[in-house]
Amino acid sequence: MKEDSGRSQLADEGTTDEIRLTVDRIYRTESRRVFASLVRLLRDFDLAEEALHDAFTSAVEQWAHDGIPANPRAWLVSAGRFKAIDVLRRRTRLDAVLHEVAQRLEETASANTVVQQQDIEDDRLRLIFTCCHPALAHATQVALTLREVCDLTTEEIASAFLTAPSTMAQRIVRGKAKIRDAGIPYEVPSVSDLPHRLDSVLSVIYLVFNEGYSASSGDSLIRADLSEEAIRLTRLLLELLPDPEIMGLLGLLLLQESRRAARMSPNGDLILLEEQDRSLWNRRQIGEGKSLVSQAIASRQFGAYTIQAAIAAVHADATTAAETDWAQIAALYDLLAQANPSPVIELNRAVAIAMRDGPLAGLELVDGILTRGELIDYHLLHAARADLCRRLGRTDAARQSFERALALAKQEPERRFLEKRLRELV
Repeated sequence: MKEDSGRSQLADEGTTDEIRLTVDRIYRTESRRVFASLVRLLRDFDLAEEALHDAFTSAVEQWAHDGIPANPRAWLVSAGRFKAIDVLRRRTRLDAVLHEVAQRLEETASANTVVQQQDIEDDRLRLIFTCCHPALAHATQVALTLREVCDLTTEEIASAFLTAPSTMAQRIVRGKAKIRDAGIPYEVPSVSDLPHRLDSVLSVIYLVFNEGYSASSGDSLIRADLSEEAIRLTRLLLELLPDPEIMGLLGLLLLQESRRAARMSPNGDLILLEEQDRSLWNRRQIGEGKSLVSQAIASRQFGAYTIQAAIAAVHADATTAAETDWAQIAALYDLLAQANPSPVIELNRAVAIAMRDGPLAGLELVDGILTRGELIDYHLLHAARADLCRRLGRTDAARQSFERALALAKQEPERRFLEKRLRELV
């Protein structure tokens, strides 16, 4: 009997370990969906975050006993909501308003809280529009969306935007307080109001994609979960409003994402565009992306995202790096600089001009950016300058710029790439 009991206990422990692994996987894939639904129900970021973690903790215990539910996300939303009710009940002695919220939650406790995948009123989309409300400063919109929708840490967001973590933390806290105090609604705007709210939402989605496409820090170059989420949200937005610039953004994301499999070596090292195996590029995504770009351009109402997508399409058309039409790309960057002037676009334009007219022409433009004091802490500018100096045979200048880029880079694959370039200098 004791032996049987021991086997049973070991079996239970094995089941618990399996459940824990399952819960961890669901957390990675579903936690921000659950969080967005809880924010909609609770109207409080911090309470929703607490309820989210309580729900996942309960899942480990209850699923080991009762089995995994047919719809884990619905179970987690419901569990999180009941956990929040318990929290609010404990606080009712202190705040009558919280008592009203708890009562409202109890009245709707049996309602279905799951928003279907194809429902345009997607909870994450609601949350993005809330985080990107015009009452918030743009920098706060970006920080809040990356933190609350995409679950980046404060340190990761600060690194991505060259800001101190303490400053970024204050920005996020103030943003949540503003949403609460101003009563900003958790909803997708009406169709009539939507066009006026698009700019902020599109810019945030693009930044989310970029963090996934080329992570700002850490051991991995790519965070596929973020880039895929950005594409999914852009598709939802396009369903909601068939705007040419949304088409352009979706085309841009697909064209860039099409290169994912070719951007890293098997051991995780960075592979530059000109060195990539183009047979690994996803032709289905390229085809869809190019079609969207063509539709956006045909509308004659496109903007900066569509121009960037057109640049990506030119790269996609080249079967080899040597066949790239750099004259067309440089011309498109001229348009982009007019539509959306920024130092980063100027840097990219300088690289295109260097490919068209030679490294000296590009170096003069890069040095002009530095002379104005712009992008001085941007590692990619120093990396680009180093490569141009290398091509001109200016080894000492190249080494100095590579070392500066290496000191600023926070992503391990990029650091390994820069170290390799330094070793190759003679």
